[in-house]
Amino acid sequence: MAEANPRPIAAAARRPLSPHLQVYRMIFTMLMSGFHRVTGILLYTGTLLLAWWLLAAASDAQAFAVASGFLSSIIGRLVLLGYSWCLIHHLIGGIRHLIWDTGAGMEHPAREYLAKGTLISSVVLTILVWIIGYIVR
Repeated sequence: MAEANPRPIAAAARRPLSPHLQVYRMIFTMLMSGFHRVTGILLYTGTLLLAWWLLAAASDAQAFAVASGFLSSIIGRLVLLGYSWCLIHHLIGGIRHLIWDTGAGMEHPAREYLAKGTLISSVVLTILVWIIGYIVR
């Protein structure tokens, strides 16, 4: 026969299963890890927006005019700016994780430099992409 659990269920429910945020001090690499997850989620939303634009382009001129009108508005351009930053930031964050997978950059100063470099380079590259886009346009 199976033995009964010697601890009462109420006592087991009060005890945390694992350490959580109250145990850890927030550091920059933790923040960048959160940004990486959030940008991954936002990329799904942006991809739906891209699919809407492609479907509008594949259908009639009126649907494409509505989609292009929204995307060329101030709100639409802000959404596209955010989407492009999410795409670039997520890409660079993935490269940072790839570097960590090789075992490099895991020491304290290198880890912080990579995290800060991810944020700075994603902002700089997003601005560069938008400047080039307006020059080419």
